[in-house]
Amino acid sequence: MYTKEFFYRTRELKREKRALAATVYNRARILLYRSGEKALFVPIRSMQYLAVVDQEEIVFLDGAVSRSDIVLAWQNFRACERCALDQPVPYEAVYYTEDSLNAMPRIQSEFPHALQQMDEKERSASISEAKIVPLK
Repeated sequence: MYTKEFFYRTRELKREKRALAATVYNRARILLYRSGEKALFVPIRSMQYLAVVDQEEIVFLDGAVSRSDIVLAWQNFRACERCALDQPVPYEAVYYTEDSLNAMPRIQSEFPHALQQMDEKERSASISEAKIVPLK
């Protein structure tokens, strides 16, 4: 069963150029691809945030405040500018709330952990799904 989610943006407060570690970018893209969906929902439980990864951007929602208002977005990823898969990916961070300005360092720290947990959970689930068929 699918549920359609709507997310809203307020006025942009600030935009800045940044670089995302290759391991984080690559893992987010791989998990999105493996999901087979248009978007990947990544709970950041330690912060009560939700990250939504799609082909164009990663948006962050503060679950303690609102489940539908985007507080921060990472946009305009330029993966083609890197020369190797292990190089950082340039992007733009767009801040929509004052709190997101202060939360950015923590999001940068907690988001990779949330992706890693999701990846490990997915891998362990796929391992446990293997079935042995007896030969007759």
